[in-house]
Amino acid sequence: MKVRRYLLAFLFLGIGSLASSAREYTRDSLKVDGQYRVFRLYRPEGLAQDAPLLFVLHGYSSPGEVNDLACHAADRHKFAVCIPIGLKDPTGKHSWNVGYPMQEGWKVDDVKSMCRMARYVQKKYHLSARNTFLSGMSNGGEMCYLLAYSDQKVFKAFGSLAGLTMQWLYKERRIPRPVPFLEIHGTSDTTSMWEGDPENTGGWNPYIAVPMAVHAVAAADRCEVEECDTVVYEQTRKHRPIIRHKYLRGDQGTEVWLYEVKGAPHCWFTDDMDTGEVLWEFFSKYLE
Repeated sequence: MKVRRYLLAFLFLGIGSLASSAREYTRDSLKVDGQYRVFRLYRPEGLAQDAPLLFVLHGYSSPGEVNDLACHAADRHKFAVCIPIGLKDPTGKHSWNVGYPMQEGWKVDDVKSMCRMARYVQKKYHLSARNTFLSGMSNGGEMCYLLAYSDQKVFKAFGSLAGLTMQWLYKERRIPRPVPFLEIHGTSDTTSMWEGDPENTGGWNPYIAVPMAVHAVAAADRCEVEECDTVVYEQTRKHRPIIRHKYLRGDQGTEVWLYEVKGAPHCWFTDDMDTGEVLWEFFSKYLE
């Protein structure tokens, strides 16, 4: 089985990484189904009451990698950023329960936990219950799909980075209501493969191709129009071609976007774009 890049949990739970040391985070937790769920919360200076809230979920076994991903955008646009840490699965890896083979028998309900955490953070820190969004990378991106397919009313829109739709989810469930959705994915990702993995060669369980996963959300939203353009970000370390597919005029004004990053590997795409800014460009369309 391919192993996703990871950092040890002490990078998250300890003093903190150098990248995040300049910012002050509030560390907090709540108890859900007998388990303490830990998170960091970043609130920019001058944040107003009832400000928007963005959750950012780490990848499989990599709770230290999120760092300041969305915090630069939070400083500019004045929203709060919540960074939870997944519980340890049966193999001892911090993760989100999306039904991987190594998670078989694991009873953690991360859909319930994230919804509970969001309500807790909204109430305790006086943040908006109407404008709460969720993003995540890899395993965290798969949580975006799982929540989109779930009957929840907490998260208003989703932004997946290198995430997947598992075959079981695609076949067994339907998206219950229109949901705005953004996917950013590299075509050279060998961990979460662009073309899918119906034979489960990677060991994560079979999953469908990324374009098919995005089309499924667009179809559920009843999007009527497809647009395609090339996006150029000048101030980036990489200059890989980026094709943006937009599926527009869905029910209730929903849109579904897919950023196809040519030649990009399994990553947070910070070499290709200001990922936090791109996420917020999409989420801000749905602010009330």
